[in-house]
Parts: sequence; C-alpha cells; structure tokens
Amino acid sequence: MRLITRRLIVIGTVVASLMLAVATVRAAAAWTAASAPLSAAPVSVDSLLTRIKDEETRSADLRQQLDALSTANTDLAAALDAATRRISTDTAAAASLRTRLVQARNRLAKLEAELTRARSTTAPSAPRAPGPGAGGEGEQEAADG
Repeated sequence: MRLITRRLIVIGTVVASLMLAVATVRAAAAWTAASAPLSAAPVSVDSLLTRIKDEETRSADLRQQLDALSTANTDLAAALDAATRRISTDTAAAASLRTRLVQARNRLAKLEAELTRARSTTAPSAPRAPGPGAGGEGEQEAADG
C-alpha cells in the first residue's frame, strides 16, 4: 500500500504542477494583452493587395518616365556631339580665313607700296597742257577761277 500511495502522491503533484504551469501561461498572456492593446486594427490582405497593385502601377509609370528621360539624354548627347563637331569645323574655318586675311593684307600692302613707288617714278617733270575736252586739271582751274 505504501507503494500505491507514493505513486498517487507523485501523480497528483505532477498534475498539480502542470495545472499551475497552464494557469501561469494564461495569466502571462492576459497580462501581455492588457499591457499592449492594439490601437489600430491590422491591415487586411485585400488592402495590402490593392496597395501592391497601386505601387506596381506607379513603378511602371516611373519606368516609362525614366525611359523617356534616358532617350532625351541620348538625344541631347548626340546634339552636343554634333555641336562640338560644328564648333571644331568652324574654328578650323576661322583659322583658315584669318590666314587668308593676313595674306591678303600683306599682298595689299605690297601692292600699295608698288603703286606709291610707281607714282613717284612716273611723276611728270613738266606739267602737260590738257587737250580740248579732256576734262583735266586745267579746265578745273578755269572753272574755279
């Protein structure tokens, strides 16, 4: 009988310990729920799916805008390259024109020097009388006088 009594006491103690553990867990859960109540209801799955759809649409719109900006950037880069080439060509043409202008000025200076030299060597030693109707300086002096 002693053995049966001992076993009954052990079984009763184990059952009481398990019941105490369950009561402790329930009390802790109730205490946690009371300490941190949900102020806002959790978001529903439907609203999450709607938000995801909206964000996907927004993402697609942003992708289109990004593609348009990329295309515009490519066009601007091409225009900049064309303008740079044009500037290089115009700079080369301007340098060539400057060289030609310097050459033309030098030729003009030589021609003017030759013309001055030619005038000084062919200057008449005696004034000539202009012929009738020639319209020379003699007629001018007569008209002035």
